Amino acid sequence: MEKIKHRRSRLWLIPIILLALVCTAALALPGRFGLYRVRSTACLMPCIAARNVYLYGPMLIFAPGSQLAGEPSISSVNPISDPDVTTLVSSDGVETLTGGYMPITYFCQGDEQWAELPFGSDTIGPYGCGPTAMAMAVSSMTDQTVNPQEMAQRAVELGCWAKGHGSYHNIAGVIANDFELYCESFDGRDADSLVNALISGKLLVALMGPGHFTNGGHFILLRGVTLSGEILVADPNSRERSLTAWDPEIVLSELSPATDNGSPLWVLSKTEQ
Repeated sequence: MEKIKHRRSRLWLIPIILLALVCTAALALPGRFGLYRVRSTACLMPCIAARNVYLYGPMLIFAPGSQLAGEPSISSVNPISDPDVTTLVSSDGVETLTGGYMPITYFCQGDEQWAELPFGSDTIGPYGCGPTAMAMAVSSMTDQTVNPQEMAQRAVELGCWAKGHGSYHNIAGVIANDFELYCESFDGRDADSLVNALISGKLLVALMGPGHFTNGGHFILLRGVTLSGEILVADPNSRERSLTAWDPEIVLSELSPATDNGSPLWVLSKTEQ
């Protein structure tokens, strides 16, 4: 009797495995992001969900840790950088971060105009670091300006919203694909690799763990390097941190331990690398 119950308890795996095979064969073809490039955005919607494991086409998506916005675990003592290094320029209601390889259109998830707007059944202020970071990336790398409200709605439509948590870790690859950008996991975990990638003009999406940027999980952009080798970021929850130059070792040591869907670092580009 115990053996029968044990077998029955695993029956929920059968439809997941079958649907994974069907989705992979019918909807996917080899492509960018090291996984698959799908033929339409429709197949990125969930095929089935069970026990916090989700299928998006061929990809297994695990429920992320909380990305609830709040004070970082470690208070920063770094001063804001000199304006000659990086500054925030406002023109016609659009804020732009200077100093990196490319100007970054800046959005803050906690700003009054976005904070109470929906991200699924959550709101952007507490849970919208993922779509806000990707709104900055897309607005800076394409000829489209996509604000956090629009990106949050699109992220929900594409299956990137994790109720009560924030964003699934597929958001970088899925949104990049949707806006015809290329996205791939960045494997470098030493300061030289990171600095060289940024010097060459790459824009990176980083999933941070507890430390100077968050007390849970948090998406930011890595956007450039100073002459002294410090990292410039675009933090969707802090203008102050976005105007601070960071020791590469701090950034690397505080990356999330997550490894699904290419996390915790992704490279975005306009052309396939």
